[in-house]
Amino acid sequence: MGDSTVKTQEGLRGRTETPSPIPEEEAVAGAATEADASTEAAGDRTWLQRRRAPRRPRIWFEILLIAVSYWTYSLIRNAVPEQKAKALRNADWIWDAEKTLGIAVEQTINHAMNSVTWLIVAMNYYYATLHFIVTIGVLVWLFRRHPGRYAAARLMLFATTAVALLGYYLYPLAPPRLMNGQHFIDTVLRHETWGSMASGDLKHMSNQYAAMPSMHIGWSLWCGLTIFAIASAPWAKILGLLYPTVTLLVIVATANHFWLDAVGGMICLAFGIAVSYAWYGSPPYRLPRQVGDDRPRRQRRRPQPA
Repeated sequence: MGDSTVKTQEGLRGRTETPSPIPEEEAVAGAATEADASTEAAGDRTWLQRRRAPRRPRIWFEILLIAVSYWTYSLIRNAVPEQKAKALRNADWIWDAEKTLGIAVEQTINHAMNSVTWLIVAMNYYYATLHFIVTIGVLVWLFRRHPGRYAAARLMLFATTAVALLGYYLYPLAPPRLMNGQHFIDTVLRHETWGSMASGDLKHMSNQYAAMPSMHIGWSLWCGLTIFAIASAPWAKILGLLYPTVTLLVIVATANHFWLDAVGGMICLAFGIAVSYAWYGSPPYRLPRQVGDDRPRRQRRRPQPA
């Protein structure tokens, strides 16, 4: 009986005694060590993550970047030797290849559209203007409405354009309207419209033998696919798909490109898509629409009430 009472009292004293602070200190130290390790691990990948993370574009930087990039593109494109004889030989080869493939209908389309004056005149101005207006419009739309996706889409466009310069250098190509003896109609000259930098008084401002690849197709397809993938309105998606389709008809009807030039533009765009995906790890439409807080998530958490 007495021994039982003594053991009960000792047990009660053990429950009421303050536990040793050592385990708690060790737990805190362990948590701190884990936090430091996590911070170090985050630090190891901070630079790459910062480069890849969507960020809010700055308007003046983007205007300057686009202006300088287009100036550089035009300078390099026009500095490529024209190599007229080689360009004409390549045009003959393309035309023969299309005949073999059964797709050499550019001349038929060119003559058919030229017979409808109001239509071909509209196509001349379409070719001269929308190439720039729509591309810039899509960039502005992304900048304002989808800033989180803007950088990835812009990289796609820039990479597409950059690789096209390689095509201009390696494969000079005369457009159909400059071929000898094939009876293509230069619709700009025929109807005295302003529609081609390589016709009339403007021909000395641009390399006339840089038809492969077609950046009218590369850029218009970039615009169309971007609108189709990101826009929510069905009518906008439809217009997005129609734009490169109509552009393809225009470049052929005005005798500025062969079908295969359009294929070259598509290949350039595929390269641009691959570069953008390799850098951001995702197509633009899967990136967040808006740019979030760049701080680590643990720093954004509000302290919980006690």
